[in-house]
Amino acid sequence: MRYKRCGEQRETAGVTGDVLGSQRCDCGPQLREAAERITVEGGFLLYLRQEGRSIGLYEKLDAYSLQDRGLDTYAANLALGHGEDERDYRAAAQMLLAVGVDRIRLLSNNPDKAIQLEANGIAVAERVHTAVHLSPANARYLTAKRDHTDHTIDLGPVQ
Repeated sequence: MRYKRCGEQRETAGVTGDVLGSQRCDCGPQLREAAERITVEGGFLLYLRQEGRSIGLYEKLDAYSLQDRGLDTYAANLALGHGEDERDYRAAAQMLLAVGVDRIRLLSNNPDKAIQLEANGIAVAERVHTAVHLSPANARYLTAKRDHTDHTIDLGPVQ
């Protein structure tokens, strides 16, 4: 069994947060944080295209519209006929196993990611939490993730 460190971009990896710089989420700042940590500590960055918890770009834009009307990020996905979170981390586990890694330190605030990786043959030796990239634009979003799906997020004062 080989043990390696692993940095992994979390949650809504995709065009809106990472490329277009949407401030409604913390995806872009988390991606930059992961890259910086990996530069110092080593590890892997697995980038999975899972826009809007895997509902796709167009549906994510529709979800934004529903959020503007008061729904949280999870309720918006349900209103569009999707699951709250349709992401599947099997591909991430397969990538790690393909390079001989079956035990990691996981950089993520998302407990489901660790659960899915473990179910697919990757031992998560430690969950390392990302910084909280809180702003007025994403406070509601982060609150929903903390309260609805038990993300490890300390939402001290909004900056």
